[in-house]
Amino acid sequence: MLKPDEALRPFTVTELANEIKRELRPLTAVLVKGEVSGTRRGTTGNYNFTIGDGYSKLEALLWADASRRVTTLPEDGQVFVFRGKVDFFHKNGRLSFVVDQVEFDDMGKLRARLEELKRRLELEGAFDSRRKRRLPFLPGTVALLTSPTGAVINDLQETIWDRYPNMGIVVYPIQVQGAGAPMSVARALRRCNAELLAEVIVLARGGGSFEEMYAFNTELVARAILDSRLPVVTALGHTSDRTVADLVGDAECRTPTEAGARVVPKKSDLLVQLSERRRRLDRELKQRVARYVERVERARKDLARLSPVAQVARREEALRDRRRRLDSVAASRLSRSENALTARRAEQRLERALAEKFSGATRALAHRRERLNALSPDGVLARGYSITQDAESGAVIRDAKSTTSGQNLRIRFARGRVGARVEEVEP
Repeated sequence: MLKPDEALRPFTVTELANEIKRELRPLTAVLVKGEVSGTRRGTTGNYNFTIGDGYSKLEALLWADASRRVTTLPEDGQVFVFRGKVDFFHKNGRLSFVVDQVEFDDMGKLRARLEELKRRLELEGAFDSRRKRRLPFLPGTVALLTSPTGAVINDLQETIWDRYPNMGIVVYPIQVQGAGAPMSVARALRRCNAELLAEVIVLARGGGSFEEMYAFNTELVARAILDSRLPVVTALGHTSDRTVADLVGDAECRTPTEAGARVVPKKSDLLVQLSERRRRLDRELKQRVARYVERVERARKDLARLSPVAQVARREEALRDRRRRLDSVAASRLSRSENALTARRAEQRLERALAEKFSGATRALAHRRERLNALSPDGVLARGYSITQDAESGAVIRDAKSTTSGQNLRIRFARGRVGARVEEVEP
């Protein structure tokens, strides 16, 4: 109370402002319900808006720091329940309600908006399984989009490194709840795709209420997942409803542990599979080599049997055998001849006939041997020709067009071989 003598002295504006602030101290923790209008965000990140109930209006303020902690931001036309304090700002003479918490008042409307978003996305084919991207079999690096503190990041890292100890992990810290969470998640997804440090993304948090999970039911986050070039695995914890992020993601897991097991195979299992495949490959290779050697041996025998030299040798042996039989027949006839002269003449005729036949056969055989030698590779080489082969494959080169500059060659002569390299090609 003012003393009588003080009533004659006027207050300064500051003194009156301080009196007002003292009188407002009981209103430091109150709840106010009203419809939002006139929302505007300042350059410093503060939000100014009006709360009304159809009869009265109250100027409200949401500091930038508090805006990053609240569940949702004020939106024109929506009814919220605000918690805060009434304060008087003496510099501009304004009475404001300073908000530190924003809660949805009508959950029915919020869920209706969510269902409308789901319908639009479904009509676009955003939930179609054919649109889902395939997860890599063995990524080199996994990107984790989650809160940098808490059990979720630890569970993910522990699960991944337990399954694959040297797996690469890159962490993109995000805000997992509050009004700033949707933008935080969307920016991290865009950055992860721009940097391409990983081959798969795990978007994770530890579950929560409908309000706490609201960031993952926003169109901003849904569009960021759909626009991602990298496959996105959601691991948003045990919740009563599937979020929009779960529906548009490429794979859905209930827990971070499940997500870690989904994106990274067990290294020990891979080593066992690799060892088994190596044994199967070695066994198959040995079988193929054995079959190849068997085919080569059969071909070698066939070539030896069909060789012209072998055929000539067989014919010479046949002629010698025939000569022996004729000699035997002649001797037998001579022994049975009663007339030695007749036998002698017969023997002479037979010898002449045999000599002429053997001489003819010998000349024919010599002629064929000469033709065979002339047509054989050694005969061709002896006449001054050579055989040119590729040094690596051994293939015979018949056309200059099939060579290239710098190609290594092997040239065979009648006596000896030389190595050469192509310096110039003249087709």
